[in-house]
Amino acid sequence: MWERTLQDLVRGLRANKKDEAKFIAKAVDEIRQEIKSDDMQLKAGAVLKLTYLDMLGYNMSWASFHVVEVMSAPKIHLKSIGYLAAAQSFEQDTDVLMLTTNLFKKDLTSTPADIAVSLDGLSHIVTPELARDLSPELVAMLNHSKAHIRKRAILALYKVLVKYPDAIHHARARLEEKLEDSDPSVIAATVNVLCELARKKPQDYLSLAPQLFHLLTSSSNNWMLIKIVKLFGSLSPHEPRLVKKLQQPITDLISTTPAISLLYECVHTCIIGGMLQGPSGNTLAQTCVSKLAAFIEDADQNLKYIALLAMAKIVPSHPYLLADYQDTILSSVNDQDVSIRIRALDLVSAMVNQSNLQSIVQQLLAHLVRDPPSALPSAVESLVQSTATGTGSSLNAPPSPSQSPAYRLTLAQRILSMGSQSTYENVSNFDWYLSVLVDLAHVANVNVGAEIRDQLVDIVGRVRATRPYAVKLMYSLICDDILLRNASEDGSCSEILWAAAWICGEYWQELSEPQNILPYLLQPGTNKLSPDILAMYVQAAVKIFGFWVEELAMRWADDCLPEVKQGVGSILSRLKELTGSQHIEVQERAANALQLFTFISADLHSYRPNTQLISPMPTPGPSSGFETSVPSDEPRFPKSLYLIQPLFSAYELNPVAAKAQASVPVPDALDLDAWVVPPSREVLLAQPEDGGESRDKKTKKTKKGKEKDASSGTKGKKKELTGNGNGALEALTPLESDHEIPDEKKKRKAERLAQLRDDPYYIIDDNPARLVEDIDSIPVVHLDDMPPVPSDTRPPALRATSRVFSSQSFVIEKDGEMPLGAVLPPSHLETQATSLARPSSQSSIRSRPIPLQQYEVPDDSSKLQTPEPIKVVRTKKKTAGKKKRIVPPEAT
Repeated sequence: MWERTLQDLVRGLRANKKDEAKFIAKAVDEIRQEIKSDDMQLKAGAVLKLTYLDMLGYNMSWASFHVVEVMSAPKIHLKSIGYLAAAQSFEQDTDVLMLTTNLFKKDLTSTPADIAVSLDGLSHIVTPELARDLSPELVAMLNHSKAHIRKRAILALYKVLVKYPDAIHHARARLEEKLEDSDPSVIAATVNVLCELARKKPQDYLSLAPQLFHLLTSSSNNWMLIKIVKLFGSLSPHEPRLVKKLQQPITDLISTTPAISLLYECVHTCIIGGMLQGPSGNTLAQTCVSKLAAFIEDADQNLKYIALLAMAKIVPSHPYLLADYQDTILSSVNDQDVSIRIRALDLVSAMVNQSNLQSIVQQLLAHLVRDPPSALPSAVESLVQSTATGTGSSLNAPPSPSQSPAYRLTLAQRILSMGSQSTYENVSNFDWYLSVLVDLAHVANVNVGAEIRDQLVDIVGRVRATRPYAVKLMYSLICDDILLRNASEDGSCSEILWAAAWICGEYWQELSEPQNILPYLLQPGTNKLSPDILAMYVQAAVKIFGFWVEELAMRWADDCLPEVKQGVGSILSRLKELTGSQHIEVQERAANALQLFTFISADLHSYRPNTQLISPMPTPGPSSGFETSVPSDEPRFPKSLYLIQPLFSAYELNPVAAKAQASVPVPDALDLDAWVVPPSREVLLAQPEDGGESRDKKTKKTKKGKEKDASSGTKGKKKELTGNGNGALEALTPLESDHEIPDEKKKRKAERLAQLRDDPYYIIDDNPARLVEDIDSIPVVHLDDMPPVPSDTRPPALRATSRVFSSQSFVIEKDGEMPLGAVLPPSHLETQATSLARPSSQSSIRSRPIPLQQYEVPDDSSKLQTPEPIKVVRTKKKTAGKKKRIVPPEAT
């Protein structure tokens, strides 16, 4: 009978590519018949074909028992087919593995060929049970007369130790003996196994250090030296004496070896083993850095990668050694390989200090500048270039790596992290760094606007000396039409406009002419900004206007009235447009500001200049109030000019400490469970009746008998006591008592619940059954009339880097401000709150003299106090009637 061989199966697969599944199904059917044969040669051929099909993804687990049969074949060429199929198809949970224990024991005591095949197969299919049962045979095999058997047994023993770690107690002594074996391959295999075992518990192998050191200084096998150096890298952190002992031989290896892999392992071991510390380690570190710098300049990309990776580990301990190679490292930032560029950025970020921050950041910013489009060459130039270089036209040149959005995002984030590291400890000139943040917003073209915004606000809040330049820079951003026009595009970093508006509004005093920025903040073009930026524009405009007119009032002249009226009119018209915004934050701020400016406008139109009065210039007095040079009943300026300024000048914003909120002590008199305003009677009636907590444990029973009502003097009328949530009791009318008609009571209760359900300031309960909503009644909003996206996408150019910045010293407020309550006793909290609300004239809080009398508000704090509970006095009266609840006169 003619049978199909493996070669025939491969030829058939190639000939039936269009109908491969059908051909394989037919071949599997033939294999099922062949594998059941008693002929071991035929069975082995079927297993070999199944092994090939298993490589193509077809399952052969159904033939596991037949694979074990082939493994037990007496001939070595058939046995090797069985072990090959087992190594490829058997899993840890294959049920026939339990049948192979005696098979392995038999083969491990057979001929050297059978031993070699079985050791190779065991290393692939070993399980914890097989490792436990076969470990004695493997340990005995370490003393085999054949060197290649000893080597295979050592390597297979590692797989056994992984599955059964307890076997190390029996194999440890034999492994140590193999370090002095006569065959170099056996020694190399032993070092390899010890290196892998020492990764888990290095301290257990410190006793092998003398033997390993002898091999390190005497062996010439580079691959074995690599393993020994790796092993010493794991041992030296646990034995400090090894560091000094290994410095000289490893230095000799680094200086003399031509093997790149061994050189890198020596450098890596010096780094992780702590050999670069101390006076003697400086020379070794300098040698390592010089070798790694040569790798960076090599054409091999793999050498560049490992050199940058190793240098990043040397920087924390020896940053000054890498300063000489800064240009070489920065050249790798523009490499075509993205992995090399990322490693170079990691190294550059670790190299940054106060002296080289500016040069590094300027070079990284240059990588973010888009290459200008070059003019197309003429036909003659293209032909000459193609003939000269043989590479074709330059139009097919690969794009610059810095144009990748992912890489540009990483590069921009690294620039921001380098500048803000340890609260800007490396920044010596904050005017320069603010200009870098603005330049980055123009050239990044990725979404880092939020990070730039946060840093701008943080720097201006912490560094007082940079505020004048910051306000000037932010003013230019707000006036930049290109930035406003591209604000809706991706990567435009429009969040920087939020910081610009906040800084200009908060530090308005640095503006020479504050009124000039108001048209830019309220121009119609700001509608394309995001809602949070537009809301900040409105807030900044209100603040700047308030402080501008406050300054104007101090030097008031009647000629200023038309200018103020015009400004108020333009602001009113813009605020009326914004009150119809679909964004709730913009709408709310615009509506609040609209009411203020409506009042100011009315006051300005009703103002009549009084030319008979002498100008009452305000001068600060010795007390908290102000005195005027000429007494007058009315000031010469509209009083509404001082309406806005007090809203934003109560306290100066300072950086806040990280744990400020947790440091504020809770006042002793604070009771969060007490009612601020006692609830009404309707609210009490709407409480659930079945819950005992909604009322004060239901109405308490009184003694037997009848009494007159002390408040009304009527007889026979019953009243009910109910709790008001404060422990107090209130009297209910007879119609609201339990004697009320049940249907009428339920109807009134349903009406109250329906009314309270629509009240946004009242929560009924958390019962989902009462919050049933009609989902179908929710209206559907169509967004068909949305404005189109602008098409102008002109990219901004890099800002000029030749600006001259001030050389003044900058002070960074790193600690932040702690609340006064954190250091004061609770009894001083009231004094603290008063000092924050009304700063004294001697404090650093900005304040302007206001020539208006302060309004004195009478102390009406008694209305906010929780009323005392009503005391109920119950008397005993023996009557034959039912129990009555007695209400004292105070309850009415």
